[in-house]
Amino acid sequence: MNIKPIKTDDDYKQALKRLEIIFDAKQGTKEGDELEVLGVLIDNYESTQDTIDFPDPIEAIKFRMEQMNYNQKDLANVIGLKSRVSEILSKKRKLTIDMIRKLHEGLSIPTDVLIQEY
Repeated sequence: MNIKPIKTDDDYKQALKRLEIIFDAKQGTKEGDELEVLGVLIDNYESTQDTIDFPDPIEAIKFRMEQMNYNQKDLANVIGLKSRVSEILSKKRKLTIDMIRKLHEGLSIPTDVLIQEY
């Protein structure tokens, strides 16, 4: 067992290859212990390297509208401002805190996504 910290993409790829080889190792064996430690190291590396940014708030709204088969009139019913929907979707007008709350409640879009700069 030759385990070392995963610091680079090459280290990560090598760790994944080794993980595939010992994936079916039984608990309590030498390879089983290696599998457990290697899994922790890989998970730690992935959590520090693979950060995914939040989507653009307006694109998230459009995506959710598409999922729910909503049109601009339906969105106006959610945020309460018919005259603003087009401006918001074209990014000419910013979302207000009140709009963010309504979109979160009405479309179930996480507030963390809606408060992002765009």
